[in-house]
Amino acid sequence: MAEAGSFADKVKTQADIVRVIGEYVRLKKSGQNFMGLCPFHSEKSSSFAVHPVRQIYHCFGCGVGGDVFKFIMEVDKCTFPEAVRAVAEKCGIPIPRQRTHDPAEQQASSQRKNLLALHKDAAAWFAEQLMSTVEGKIARGYLEDRGLDRETIAQFGLGYAPSAGDALLRQFRGKYQEKLLDASGLISRDPSSRAYDRFRRRVIFPIANDTGKVIAFGGRALGDDLPKYLNSPETPIYTKSTVLYNFDRAKEPLRRLDFAVLVEGYMDAIGVARAGVGNVVASCGTSLTEPQVRLLGRFTRRVVVNYDADTAGQAATERSLTLLLSEGFDVRVLALPGGADPDQFIREQGGKTYQKLLGEAPAFLDYLIRRAQKGDLASAAGKVRAVNSLLPYIQRMPDRLLRSEWATRVSQQLRIDEPVLRESLRRAAAERRSEVKLKTEHVAGGARPSERRLIRMLVDADDFRDKLAEEIRANDLQRGLGPEKIFTVLLDVIASGQRPDPAYVGDMLEEPDRRLLNEIVFEPSSETTWEEAESCLAALRRRRLETELTEIQRKIAAGPEPADMRALLELKQKLSRELAESSN
Repeated sequence: MAEAGSFADKVKTQADIVRVIGEYVRLKKSGQNFMGLCPFHSEKSSSFAVHPVRQIYHCFGCGVGGDVFKFIMEVDKCTFPEAVRAVAEKCGIPIPRQRTHDPAEQQASSQRKNLLALHKDAAAWFAEQLMSTVEGKIARGYLEDRGLDRETIAQFGLGYAPSAGDALLRQFRGKYQEKLLDASGLISRDPSSRAYDRFRRRVIFPIANDTGKVIAFGGRALGDDLPKYLNSPETPIYTKSTVLYNFDRAKEPLRRLDFAVLVEGYMDAIGVARAGVGNVVASCGTSLTEPQVRLLGRFTRRVVVNYDADTAGQAATERSLTLLLSEGFDVRVLALPGGADPDQFIREQGGKTYQKLLGEAPAFLDYLIRRAQKGDLASAAGKVRAVNSLLPYIQRMPDRLLRSEWATRVSQQLRIDEPVLRESLRRAAAERRSEVKLKTEHVAGGARPSERRLIRMLVDADDFRDKLAEEIRANDLQRGLGPEKIFTVLLDVIASGQRPDPAYVGDMLEEPDRRLLNEIVFEPSSETTWEEAESCLAALRRRRLETELTEIQRKIAAGPEPADMRALLELKQKLSRELAESSN
C-alpha cells in the first residue's frame, strides 16, 4: 500500500491506470469506464473494467481487482517496489536513487544493471564486427543472400561473432569483471576452466525484453558448424521461456491489429516483418511455453501459427495449439504451399502473396481435419483414429457453442453419423478419456436403415425406380449422407436410361462404398412398395430440416446484426413448422 507522501503515493497520483493497463489489455471505452478481456482468466466477452476516475480495475468474471500497482504485481509477478518502479518508468516519472540496506538485494540489483550494460555493449560490438571486418563481409554476404539489406540489418541489430576463440573476451575483460562475463553467458569454460567465447563464427541476433533492452543473443552458424543455432544460456536477466523474439517491436502492431503471427525462428520473424507484417513474434528456438502465451495474451487473443511444414514444425504446431487453446485463444494455422518456411516463401513468392495467404489462414481444426483426411479414411478404424487425433483439441475449446459447431464439421468431413459422434464425444468428456469409441456401422461405409432401403429400391424397384430417383434428385436429398457417393452413381446411371446393375455400379465406386453396396444388395429383402419409399424419403427430409435448423440456431447464437437476426428468426420459425409437419 502506498503511504501518504511516499514516492509510491506520488506515482499512484500521477499514473494513468488506463494507459498502464492498456499496454497489457486491449481496452475500449464503455460509458465512463474502459472494458477489455481479463488477462487473469480465459474469456470470450469483455468483463474486465478499468475506472479512470477512481484509478482502479475490476473483473466481473473472476473477481480480481485493485489499483495500478496491484495490476502490475499480478500480471508481471513482481514485488510492490518493482511494481512502483515499473509504473514510474511507464509514466515517465523520475525515479529517485534507491537506497537499500540489504546487501544481497543490492548486489543482485547491481549485477542485473551491469549485465544489461554488458549486453548493450556486446550487441554494439557484434554489429561492428559484421560491418567492418573481413570475416563480417562473409557474414554480410550470407545475409544478403537471404534477402536482408543494410537497413534491415541495422533495424534488427544483427551482428557477427568472429571465429577467434576469445575475441569478445579480450574486448571486454578490461571493462567488466570476469565474474560478470561468466554470469552473462557470453563466455564458456573448458574442463580446465579456460575461458573462451560462447559465440564463434556465427551471425548474431540480439534478443530483447519487452522494453527493448538486449538480454541475450542467438547465433546462427556459418558453414557446417553444429549446432546450427546456439542461444544464450539462462542468466539473471534472461529466462528463455518468458521471452518472444521481436516482441518489443511487435507490441504496437499487436495492439493495433489484434492478432499475432507466430513463427519458429529469427529469420522467419525478420522475413515476415519485412513483408509488412509487423505483428510477428518467434519463440526463440524453443517450444512455445505458457509464460510466452500469457505474454501474448496481454495484447491479443488471436494467433496465426505459421511454423515450418516439416515433421518437426508440424509437431511444434500441434504443441502450440494445445497451449493456445487452453488459454482461450482464437487460433488459425498457415501451412505454406510446397512445404516452404515463411522466410523462404516470402523471398520466392513475395510479401503480398504471403499476406494474402495469411488472411486466408484456416481455423486450426480445419487444418487438423485436412491433415487427418490424408490418412486412412477408407476403413472404420482409420476414421476412428482420425477422430481421436482431433478430440484433444476439441475438448480444449472453452466455448460449448464452438465445440458443437466443430462436431458437426468433423462428422461431415469424415462422414460419420453426427448424433453418434456427439454421443461418443459426450461420453469421452464425462469419462475424461482422450479418445472416442465408435461402432463400425456409424463410420466409413455406414448407412442408416432408411438409406439402405432406398439404395435397395433404386437397384430393384423396376416399377417406380425412375420416380424415386427423380424425387431424390429434385430435392438433393442424397447430399451429406454417409453413402452419398453410392446414391450419386446410382442416380447418374438411372438418369442415363440404364438399369443399375450392382457390378457395373460397383466398378465406379471406391472400395468402402463398393463393399457397402454389396452388403445392401445381399441383405434379405421383403417386397418393396412406394409407400415404404415415401416413408424413407420423409426420414431424409426430416434429417435435412434438422441440419438446416441446427445451422440457423448456430448463426443466431453468434449474435448477428438486427436485420440479419430478424431474417434468421423468421427462417427458424419456417423450418420448425416444416419439421413439426413432417413428424405428424
